[in-house]
Amino acid sequence: MKLFLMLLLPFSFATAQHYADAIFINGKIWTVDASLPEAEAVAVADGKIIAVGTTTEVKRYAGSSTQVIDLHGKRMLPGFIDDHTHFLSGGFQLQNVDLRYAKSEEEFAGIIKQRAEKKRGKWITGGDWDHDNWKDGKLPTKELIDEWTATTPVFVNRYDGHMALANSYVLKLAGITKDTPDPPGGTIVRDARTGEPTGVLKDEAMSKVYALIPDPSDEDLLEAARLALAEARKFGVTSIQDMAYNYGARDIDTYRELQRRGELTARMYCRAYIANWKSLADASVQAGFGDDMIALGSLKAFADGSLGSSTALFSEKFLNEDTHGLATDILLDGRLEQWATAADSARLQICIHAIGDSANGLILDMYEHIAKKNPKWDRRFRIEHAQHIHPQDFKRFAELGVIASVQPYHAIDDGRWAEKRIGHERCKTSYAFRTFLDNGVKLCFGSDWTVAPLDPLLGIYAAVTRRTTDGANPNGWFPEQKISVREAIECYTINNAYAAFEENKKGSISVGKLADFVVLSDDILSIDPVKIADVKAEMTVLGGKIVYESKEKD
Repeated sequence: MKLFLMLLLPFSFATAQHYADAIFINGKIWTVDASLPEAEAVAVADGKIIAVGTTTEVKRYAGSSTQVIDLHGKRMLPGFIDDHTHFLSGGFQLQNVDLRYAKSEEEFAGIIKQRAEKKRGKWITGGDWDHDNWKDGKLPTKELIDEWTATTPVFVNRYDGHMALANSYVLKLAGITKDTPDPPGGTIVRDARTGEPTGVLKDEAMSKVYALIPDPSDEDLLEAARLALAEARKFGVTSIQDMAYNYGARDIDTYRELQRRGELTARMYCRAYIANWKSLADASVQAGFGDDMIALGSLKAFADGSLGSSTALFSEKFLNEDTHGLATDILLDGRLEQWATAADSARLQICIHAIGDSANGLILDMYEHIAKKNPKWDRRFRIEHAQHIHPQDFKRFAELGVIASVQPYHAIDDGRWAEKRIGHERCKTSYAFRTFLDNGVKLCFGSDWTVAPLDPLLGIYAAVTRRTTDGANPNGWFPEQKISVREAIECYTINNAYAAFEENKKGSISVGKLADFVVLSDDILSIDPVKIADVKAEMTVLGGKIVYESKEKD
């Protein structure tokens, strides 16, 4: 009888426990699963995790056709989830003019001149310029570029996306003159002496120009998405929460077409603008609608502008500027709350951009009103950016269950000049990652690409070191707001999965979840955090399949 049972063992194992399609062995795996935080190996079948444990344990799942990947002691994490990107815009930016690192007005103008010579008569867009990189920190004007662009339309945005420079040709096309009034929620920047537009348009004032820019073709969208996906693979990003929805349903159609072709190498959680909530509700779309590759059911809106453009809405004025910032027109006229209330009743998730302390307070008020008015459900309200918070509002985030969707790289980028805009005291509760966590707030991380780099490792570096990009704060800008590497990893994995109603299928290396992983060049859990900025993704795995391997791998 004993011999008979021993002969049955191989058959019983094969039928009760599937052989793996692939196993990853000899690694240092941080699972983000409290029941088994550390492991050496993981087995995958049909795109999902079937075993996690020691190399010896997991090797039992290897059959004759199983792919065996030796990690050689490298650190593996769950695939990174970026909870706030402008994904197709990122793909287009990779093709457009890049002004982010122009160090002077002259360099800015020179780049535009070179592009105009190549694209004469065709729209020049993109940009991502940062006037705070320039010696005098002045905003650019149309006169910098008019000489070379008399018949070439130019509209290049600041890297935060809340203001852009138009040349004279574009201002004429848009009908923007000295006599054009500022639209609600927007500003036409004017020459202090003459009153003429300088070419810089802020927030809602940009809409007139955006309406003139030709829509991309289907093939343009596919190519932009391919470029963006390649960027994501390179950085170990396996899931994207796309904030843009720039082209309406065409965004989703683009992702679906790539999925059909087998080219979609990141899972997409897509949003629609809040004004379109009814079309989703009429189609019975609710939060979490979709499949493992493409999901919908979330809405975006804006409450204010940005810090760098002096359009974020604050309770006190900006320093040296006679403005509190700008509330959006839909916040001012009540449409935002009306739409959000109706959308929430249809069980659609609400995600609202709020940067200034006043904007954050107003959105928390709105969320509280909605929660009291509508039936209770697992709504998971989000505030996107949640950058500058009144001290009394951290507890309100927790009490209302509002997710703080933040972008840690902004802290070390904006930290170069934020105090010049709003002063030292208000900066104490800006980019306040530690305070959010200490108050029990669900904290989620993203890049805001193209406003900041897509690489999550740079975001982790920013959150744990807070060393500003100018080198002026080697011990950290407001170092009391630092968090640990483990906490930062959670913010880029399981917390982000929660923010998209997906914590039961991704965000940790756990049996039954999707087999999405990243393997790193160095162990960010053991090296000096300062060195995290130099760490690279060596391998990206989606559904158990390797979609990226670094050519520089050891």
